[in-house]
Amino acid sequence: MPEITKKESPTPSRPPGKARRVKKEGPILQVKNLRKVYEVEDDRVVALGKVSLSIQRGEICCILGTSGSGKSTLLNIMAGLEKPTRGEVWIAGKEVTGMSEKELAVFRRQNVGFIFQSYNLMPQDTALENVAMPLTFKGIPKKEREEAAKKMLIRVGLKGRMKHRPSQMSGGQQQRVGIARAFVSKPPVVFADEPTGNLDSHTTTEVMEMIVRMARRYNETLIIVTHDGDIARYADRIIRLVDGTIVDDHPNVSVVPPEEPPKPRKAAGE
Repeated sequence: MPEITKKESPTPSRPPGKARRVKKEGPILQVKNLRKVYEVEDDRVVALGKVSLSIQRGEICCILGTSGSGKSTLLNIMAGLEKPTRGEVWIAGKEVTGMSEKELAVFRRQNVGFIFQSYNLMPQDTALENVAMPLTFKGIPKKEREEAAKKMLIRVGLKGRMKHRPSQMSGGQQQRVGIARAFVSKPPVVFADEPTGNLDSHTTTEVMEMIVRMARRYNETLIIVTHDGDIARYADRIIRLVDGTIVDDHPNVSVVPPEEPPKPRKAAGE
């Protein structure tokens, strides 16, 4: 059961005019003494208790835990979607926890990719437009972002679906669009929150192999949050969370290697 404690004051935002701390070298993502407490009536429930970890560039890491373990809270705080009660999060040498909401929004668009369980695609946009969206936020010209989006959609096997909207695609196809969108801007860190939760077993294997293949190709840091031990097999490292505390953190000695997709055969005479 989560620990019950008395009320605590939240971590204050960075005071106006104070320079944000920047690290020159080190892990691509670092968590220091992270603590998160939620208010429940007159008490507060500890969701995370002094969690610390470091993740290197190019590492594929799985945070594994059951419902209520704190894994989603940890992901939200690491990704800058939620503020901790105490502690620090650093991404690409910058302290995320001291940023204002406006600064966080800009930082996420520039430095973080997301793969969601529910896909989170814009329903009115085509696959091409959905994938190009992160590049729009970066101010990349339309022609360049469309070319980059096309290449990513081809890479995830959706060459013939570029003009399709989410309602015209299966769940597996929508998640492929989500994968292409997460990697198109080459962010330092990609977070995958239960990325196969809505998929059948066959599609789950295809999608996980694709996510890992993309991360390896671009040397991306990939952090997968899941309750499924089978998904954890794809990671280089497995961190197990129980009641808001890391109880195990070890390298995965039996990583499932992603299969390379078959190369298209050339037509006679080519």
